[in-house]
Amino acid sequence: MSANSSAPTTATEAEAPFWLTTPLSAMTDEQWESLCDRCGRCCLHKVEDADTGRVHYTEVACRLLNLGTAQCKDYPGRWNHVPDCVQLSPAAMRHIQWLPSTCAYRLLSEGKPLAWWHPLVSGDPDSVHRAGISVRGRVVAEARAELLDYHIVTWPE
Repeated sequence: MSANSSAPTTATEAEAPFWLTTPLSAMTDEQWESLCDRCGRCCLHKVEDADTGRVHYTEVACRLLNLGTAQCKDYPGRWNHVPDCVQLSPAAMRHIQWLPSTCAYRLLSEGKPLAWWHPLVSGDPDSVHRAGISVRGRVVAEARAELLDYHIVTWPE
């Protein structure tokens, strides 16, 4: 192997998962999308305290969130229905402060490891639900905006 080769030089490098070796900004679309653990927390309405700037999560789901699966009902076309749906990207991560502390995008952007229950780590897409991290079956359908203060919740970390 030449000194200029970008191929792994040790067995450990060859076996390391992509999220440990690839910066967020260099990930393929497939790698980026696979980081989402499908918890649904980012699809909940949030309330920002005007005095402190602190963001509070609610139990109120976006109208596109399937309450039983915690999956978007129309992920590819979500902006047609919810124009202010946020597009996560490596650049956006510098400005988004409201992602849950359990979010893989946030964890990796902060240099932290993925949790044991993350599907990429566990190999099981249901581990996020069994660990109690997802909103599946624990949220309500969209309510009137002025009532959001009555739906503030604290999610497990």
